[in-house]
Amino acid sequence: MGELSSRQRYSGLIWLVAAAFFMQALDSTIVNTAVPAIANALGETPLNMRSSLTSYVLTLAILIPASPWLCDRFGTRRVFGIAIGVFAIGSLLCGISQTLPELVLARVLQGCGGAALMPVGRYVLVRSIDKRDFVQVMSTVATFGLLGSVLGPLLGGALVQYTSWRLIFLLNVPVGLVGIWLNLREMPEYRLERANRFDLLGFLLFAAASALLLTASEFAADETIRWVQMGTLVLLATAFGAAYVWHSRRTDHPVADLSLLRVRSVWVALSGNLLTRLGVSGMFLLIVLFLQVGCGWSPLMAGLMMVPQAVGSISAKWLVNRLLIRMGYRRMLFSNTLIVAALLAMFALLGPHTPVAAIALLVFIYGGFMGMQYTTMNTLIYTDLDVKYASMASSMASTTQYLSMSFGIALATLLMQTLLHGHGDAAAYVVAFRWTVIVLAIITAVASRVFARLDKKPMATVSSTA
Repeated sequence: MGELSSRQRYSGLIWLVAAAFFMQALDSTIVNTAVPAIANALGETPLNMRSSLTSYVLTLAILIPASPWLCDRFGTRRVFGIAIGVFAIGSLLCGISQTLPELVLARVLQGCGGAALMPVGRYVLVRSIDKRDFVQVMSTVATFGLLGSVLGPLLGGALVQYTSWRLIFLLNVPVGLVGIWLNLREMPEYRLERANRFDLLGFLLFAAASALLLTASEFAADETIRWVQMGTLVLLATAFGAAYVWHSRRTDHPVADLSLLRVRSVWVALSGNLLTRLGVSGMFLLIVLFLQVGCGWSPLMAGLMMVPQAVGSISAKWLVNRLLIRMGYRRMLFSNTLIVAALLAMFALLGPHTPVAAIALLVFIYGGFMGMQYTTMNTLIYTDLDVKYASMASSMASTTQYLSMSFGIALATLLMQTLLHGHGDAAAYVVAFRWTVIVLAIITAVASRVFARLDKKPMATVSSTA
């Protein structure tokens, strides 16, 4: 009765959070298929468009740590509703952008709104859903997020080929209006009567370190690498990061509570998530560029090739709970991460003459194992924490996710740019793609060693302490 009543009572909330995850994930990937078309319209090269991708996800990573305080101070319903509204306005500005800098600034505004969607959604679900149902509910919500991330390239390809790339962003406006209406109906109100003081200094230190690191990666991707500027930015980022660590230990309510890293499952979840996404986050863009530029596919055909990944992921994610009960988090994540790394390396076997069916099969299998990977990683951080730390854990998990995504995209494009050696022909793109996925596979495989540090305990024990 507990499981049925919990899911029935909060079914509207689950759909609202799932829709928000879908919209955010859709916008994180819908630009990928349209990159060549947008680059052509704005007079840029496809790889130079990376700033329109990384600016969005980096903004999410920087602003997400502020979401717990915003919820405590203003309430979950108000924060979630304003976030949807800002996201819709940013989408409108993206749709009318005329230059790459204008598009980047509009994407930053989008990120300002999107920063609250995922952590607030997770936090509300943790507060509202029974512990025994949490993995299953998160799997359902994550499925919609994954569906958005995979359908994004398909929808983007169709819009580019048959209409205009601007509709990619303008479609978010009516969706955002519906989301605001649903938020008023379904979102519960959680807030503190007296919120703690916001850690503004810590927030600025963290934001500076993250932004400087990504800016350094932009310098590294230039045709003529400016080593002095890049090295200076890295040193400054390290200094700001160290300053935040020092500061967080001396404040009562830090923007990111590093003391939670004393819990083994927390630091493993965050570091393993970081390494895994560093290896896989650039794959959407890489595959699209490989198919369109390297193989001469149309935007729609390249987007269609992402559908098998969605089907594979959705089909496999329902197995996660059973596999966790049988294997536990440690064995599950260790083995699944190695399989994902092997599948990444297999993409290096693809070429312009590879049969479409073979590419679709590999994408389908890869999607299945990545679906299980995401769901398992996203729930690991909560397994050994009391519910009172749920908001902070959600914020830290989301920050790590998007920070690693921004650096993963930057790393993938940096590797491609380096391996192209200034050549932009189709054959050069294929060769660069093959070597890039091999490097990313190695990085992903390293993450399996992090997950091996988890305690050996069955899923039943993990669930009871979530």
